[in-house]
Amino acid sequence: MTATQDPTKPVDNGVNVDALLGARDVLTNAREAAAFTFTATNQWINGTHSRSSVKEFFGLGAQQSHRAEYSVDIDHPEVFASPDNGATPAELVLMALAGCLTAGVASVAQNRGLQLRSVKAIVQGQMDLAGILGIDPDVRNGYSNITVRYEIDADASREELQAVLAQSQKRSAVFDVITNPTAVSVELA
Repeated sequence: MTATQDPTKPVDNGVNVDALLGARDVLTNAREAAAFTFTATNQWINGTHSRSSVKEFFGLGAQQSHRAEYSVDIDHPEVFASPDNGATPAELVLMALAGCLTAGVASVAQNRGLQLRSVKAIVQGQMDLAGILGIDPDVRNGYSNITVRYEIDADASREELQAVLAQSQKRSAVFDVITNPTAVSVELA
């Protein structure tokens, strides 16, 4: 607890830390239940426009389901001669990174007794289209650099917030996917 935190007021960042820690304890002793498979489907609409959805996934040893199907339209902007019906796939990666890290910030802050008032992540990725467009085979198709910058208003010192960010980054699945090689196979059914 920091000097700015009122000790008589409980911290509430909207995260059920007791449930998370309980799940960690249970899954420590039931490792097979910790194996999850998430599935996304994508349906082409027209041109570069498609729609990706998630609904069901496997975990805790059984088929699971979100309470609703969630979908997002994906497209390219007009500057790429596309109709701009949604975010680009590369932008969705930045959004996923921001969402995963921010969920971690809220969870870690709650666990450490740090009250958040506002959290904003600005994520920028630098990319040279010479790779995607086949202009230069030596230029990679993806981001060459990604920067995540947080603006956090909380009852916490700068050092405490830096520690929260470090722990969030350490536990982020999306950060791991982006920063470590992942085996990906693309197949025709």
